[in-house]
Amino acid sequence: MDGGGGGYAGEVNAFELGGVPVILDGGLATQLEAQGNDLSDALWSARLLADAPEEIVAAHAAFYRAGAEIATTASYQASFAGFAERGLSRADAAKLMRRSVELARLAGDVEPGRHRWVAASVGPYGAVLADGSEYRGRYGLTKQQLRDFHLPRLEVLAEAGPDLLALETVPDADEAQVLVEAVAELGVPAWLSFTISGDRTRAGQPLAEAFAVAAGSAEIIAVGVNCSAPDDVLAAVEIARAATGKPAVAYPNSGEQWDAGQRRWQGRSRLSAEQAKRWRDAGAQLIGGCCRVRPEDISAVAEALAEPSD
Repeated sequence: MDGGGGGYAGEVNAFELGGVPVILDGGLATQLEAQGNDLSDALWSARLLADAPEEIVAAHAAFYRAGAEIATTASYQASFAGFAERGLSRADAAKLMRRSVELARLAGDVEPGRHRWVAASVGPYGAVLADGSEYRGRYGLTKQQLRDFHLPRLEVLAEAGPDLLALETVPDADEAQVLVEAVAELGVPAWLSFTISGDRTRAGQPLAEAFAVAAGSAEIIAVGVNCSAPDDVLAAVEIARAATGKPAVAYPNSGEQWDAGQRRWQGRSRLSAEQAKRWRDAGAQLIGGCCRVRPEDISAVAEALAEPSD
């Protein structure tokens, strides 16, 4: 990888994948809650962009200290519509989206002299509904309606100067196609990651079919999965590699399950550093964690991936 990551003004972004794994962060919301923040809100972590930006900086910094090389911004659930419901103007909403990138950059100062990367998070349409739709897909929208939703915020985030975009937790191949086509207009590299169940997207499409929507995209530098069970990742990485020929991205949940009735997590973490090594050996080059994955988990993954392949 080459150093870089300044503002975006139409130039080719400097981020690229080399032959070694790049360590992603873990669950930003998980860390924010551990810091004492209440995220029981439709805007989720995006609310703190306005209310407590210093908490976001602290959360990013915790993952950087743990060994993460990329911070994923607090923009997953940020949208013009969502902020409008809070009475914010379009200009103010755009300012908060740009702030998400600025805060991740600021957190990168925790270890001077070591370059840190910023991935601007772009969640699916279903995330904005705050009703679990991102785990179902099939929203009943046309591709044009999805494009009209995604492109304006993609443009704002790209203009904020991230090193790359994280098109993440996508449940549906149709929405993925819209995102891939939109990113082609921006000139910023991106990864595309689906949320899956077994060997299918949450919308029920075969993974090979879903991953293939990015096969011909020069802007999509990696394809894979996030916000899914750890046990489903290895096969998905292998399918993504076969379908696209691109490096894979892998950052699942811890494996714990959310009990909506009792409003708490059940079970135990099933994410292990040994699994991360198997993902690397299968072709994953962007590796980290999603929900319930803490800084100490990222430390273990970073240490394991520093060891040579078998």
